[in-house]
Amino acid sequence: MARLLQGTVGRVKVCKMKSKSAVEIILYTKPGCHLCEGLAQKLAAVQEQAVELNFTITFRDITTRDDWFQRYQYEIPVVFLSPKPLTDDDEPVASGAIALPRLSPRSSVDRVEQWLRRHCPS
Repeated sequence: MARLLQGTVGRVKVCKMKSKSAVEIILYTKPGCHLCEGLAQKLAAVQEQAVELNFTITFRDITTRDDWFQRYQYEIPVVFLSPKPLTDDDEPVASGAIALPRLSPRSSVDRVEQWLRRHCPS
């Protein structure tokens, strides 16, 4: 499994891959969230065009669990990067995942790719 080296740059945690294993991007979302849908489409486009980044996307619908809804209802879309696959019962931060900073909804696919490369270069 990929091992992340974590450090802090300002207030943003960054990571560097030690292997080529896939990391998991966890996207907290809810039905009808246009910001979430836009980011999901851009992440999928990056996944297709930059295969060397080697990541999987897991969608977590905040309306399916009250604790997620209470935590993220005003924040979605929320993105975490995890060095290992998580179950629905795993809390991202407690499991070693890193919260990625919020992107502008106007970000292009290229900008999303740069954002991923900056926070988790392979």
